[in-house]
Amino acid sequence: MIDLDPWGWAALGAAALTIGVSKTALPGGSILAIALFAAVLPARTSTAAMLLLLMVGDVFALIAYRRHAHWPTLLRLAPAVVAGLLLGFAFLAFAGDGVVRRAIGVILLLMIGVTLWRRRRASRTDAVAPASGGLVLAGAYGTLGGFTTMVANAGGPVMSMYFLATRTPVQVFLGTSAWFFAIINVIKVPFLAGIGLFTGPVLLTDAILAPLVVIGALAGLRLARRLNQRVFDRIVIALTVAGAVYLLL
Repeated sequence: MIDLDPWGWAALGAAALTIGVSKTALPGGSILAIALFAAVLPARTSTAAMLLLLMVGDVFALIAYRRHAHWPTLLRLAPAVVAGLLLGFAFLAFAGDGVVRRAIGVILLLMIGVTLWRRRRASRTDAVAPASGGLVLAGAYGTLGGFTTMVANAGGPVMSMYFLATRTPVQVFLGTSAWFFAIINVIKVPFLAGIGLFTGPVLLTDAILAPLVVIGALAGLRLARRLNQRVFDRIVIALTVAGAVYLLL
């Protein structure tokens, strides 16, 4: 097991709860867990440890929202996401942690600005189905989403910005996100295993933290039923801004 002091375990416990909530209620909220893991563990170790806990949360997200996914959106994103994953793997192998973190932070802030600008210009309509978005939009967000999720498990905020930019309703947002990250996280496992990041201490630590992910996921299901679209959008944007600023520090 990873040797940590009580404060370290408390931070990882809070991160595990946050992962659960983010999977079933607030997709952008996982950025807080990223920050806590990165503060306690070495960067590469934190990426591997978080991935397994994210996969526990994926199970609950799929159980709750699997029928709400918009599959044309996932298929539109797929080629760009694969390209982003490969770029992220290459970058992870050669770039320093500081460079990676700051690059992701800058890109997230730029995307937030673009998303808010697009939403201000767009006419206000009550969407009943997800907006399709263009191939250029899907390509840009998909590539960055694949890149950031491979490098730092930070694809959540990027894809949240994409779904907000395409005015995706809450349930479809959560369902499409659930399938997107469940598939992507499984794909990432052999890449990280190939560079030896799933060590015995990491696996044992995750086994201890996994029940907290379950508790957070169940709490998130109750929270999601009480959120309307406007509040949901604002919380996602606020969490993404906070995460981007953290990555820049």
